[in-house]
Amino acid sequence: MEKITSQNIQMVDLNGQYKKIEVEVNEAIQEVINSSHFINGPQVKAFAQDLAHYLQVKQVIPCANGTDALQIALMAFDLKPGDEVIVPAFTYIASVEVIALLGLIPILVDVDPNTFNVSVDAIRQAITPRTKVILPVHLFGQCANMEAIMSIAKEHKLWVLEDNAQAIGAQYTFSDGSTQSAGTIGDIGTTSFFPSKNLGCFGDGGAMTTNNEELAQNTRIVASHGQTKKYIHDVIGVNSRLDTIQAALLQVKLQHLDSYIEARQKAATYYDQAFAEFEHLKTPVRSNTSTHVFHQYTLQMDDPSKRDQLKEYLQKIGIPSMIYYPLPIHFQKAFKHFENIEYKKGDFPVAEKLCESVISLPIHTELNESTQDYIIEHVKRFFN
Repeated sequence: MEKITSQNIQMVDLNGQYKKIEVEVNEAIQEVINSSHFINGPQVKAFAQDLAHYLQVKQVIPCANGTDALQIALMAFDLKPGDEVIVPAFTYIASVEVIALLGLIPILVDVDPNTFNVSVDAIRQAITPRTKVILPVHLFGQCANMEAIMSIAKEHKLWVLEDNAQAIGAQYTFSDGSTQSAGTIGDIGTTSFFPSKNLGCFGDGGAMTTNNEELAQNTRIVASHGQTKKYIHDVIGVNSRLDTIQAALLQVKLQHLDSYIEARQKAATYYDQAFAEFEHLKTPVRSNTSTHVFHQYTLQMDDPSKRDQLKEYLQKIGIPSMIYYPLPIHFQKAFKHFENIEYKKGDFPVAEKLCESVISLPIHTELNESTQDYIIEHVKRFFN
C-alpha cells in the first residue's frame, strides 16, 4: 500500500488523471499539430456536437473561457445599461464582474444556508421594474432550485442565465419526475473548462449552452467580433474562441466525465461517513432536486473562529485546503464603485457567515481512501 505523506496529497491531481488517458490525449493533440488547424479546427465543432449530445441540449457554442461565456451570454440578451441582473452574494467574482463590465447593475441576494445556492425567496424580493435577468450559480456541483427560478422568470418575463462552471454533469429533477442537465434549463447556460473543473482542459476554455436557436446565433455572432459573415459586423462583439488543441483534449475527457463524477461522488460519500457524527463540522447538504457532482467538497465549521486555524494547521503538515470564498461580493473593494448601491454588513447574513465558516478539502478523480483517511485523521486531530 502506498505510504501517505504530505508530498503526495493534492487539492486536484491533474497529472494523475492525465496519466490514465495519456495515450488518448497525446494522439488527439498530435492530430491537431499534424493538421495545423489551430484555430477553429474540426475538433472544435466535433466537441461542441459531442457535448450537446451528452447534455441533451440543442446548441453548444464554445468560447475562450467561462468568464467570456457569461459576458457573451449577457450581450446576446441585448440588454441596456442600467438593467438589473439578480445574482447571489456568495459566488466567485466572475459572475458579478461581467455584469458590471457591461454597464448593468448586479443586484445581490442571499443564499440558502444548506445548499449554498441562491435563495428563491430572496430572488422574489429583489425583483424591480428594471430587473431583466436572473443569474443562478450552481455552486460547488449541484443545481440551484431551477423549477422555482424558471417559474419566477416566466411570471416576470425575465431571462435566466445559468452559471454552470462548477456543476457540469449534474442532473436536475423537476416535480413531475423529468430530469434535465445543469446548464440546459435556463435561456442560456455557461460553463468553464479551467483545468481544475470536473471537465477541464490544459488551459482556458468555456462554452455556452442553449435550446433557443436565436440566442445560439446571437452568441456565435458576439463571440466572433459581431460578424454575421466574414468582415461584416452587425453588432459590437468580442473575440473568444476555444483553442483547437483544447477542444481535442476535451473530446477525450468528455468520454470519461461520468466516471470522473462517480469518483468524486464516492470520495464525497467517504468524507460524509467519516464526519457524520463529528459535532464540529457540517458536511455538504444534498439538494432533493439535484445530483451533486462535487466540484468542491465544502464543510461548514460550527466555530468560525477556528476555520483559519484549521487551514493553517493543515497547511503546516502539507494537507492542502481552500476557502471558497473568504469575502462576500458586497465586501469587495471593486464593488464600491456602484454609487447607487449601498450594502452593509448584515445585509446578506448567510453569505457572510459562509465566508467565515466554510473550508474545502481535497477532492478529485484520483483520490483514494488511504489518502482520505490521512486527511480525516488530521482534521479530527486538530479539534482534539
